[in-house]
Amino acid sequence: MIVLDASALLAFLFREEGHETVAKVLDQALVSTVNLAEVLGRFARDGHDPILARDRLLAGPMTIVPFDDRHATLAASLVPHTAPLGLSLGDRAFLALALERGLPALTADQAWASLALPIEIIRIRPVPPVR
Repeated sequence: MIVLDASALLAFLFREEGHETVAKVLDQALVSTVNLAEVLGRFARDGHDPILARDRLLAGPMTIVPFDDRHATLAASLVPHTAPLGLSLGDRAFLALALERGLPALTADQAWASLALPIEIIRIRPVPPVR
């Protein structure tokens, strides 16, 4: 099992760099409802029907996990650690699900390399070179 954030799921859906990595784990992936809302928001922003997008995503192999009070508490506890990186509620919801389940976290976000959390954070894109 592995937890996907919105950036990883969007990379898969739009065939962006790293989409192959996401495709390999989709059948064992968990996605928070908060991150699902982020993905559906992107479709709505681009002029697509979010209900149709939701139905297509729900027909796929990944498991959608409701954001509950435990996730809310874990996400809140991450604020002091993630505020310097500017992580959003969606980012913290993703991390909370991974922490709660003790699962690796799959993301396209590069900013998380400095987080010291007791889970594996896997980036689907190579780290850009420092210039």
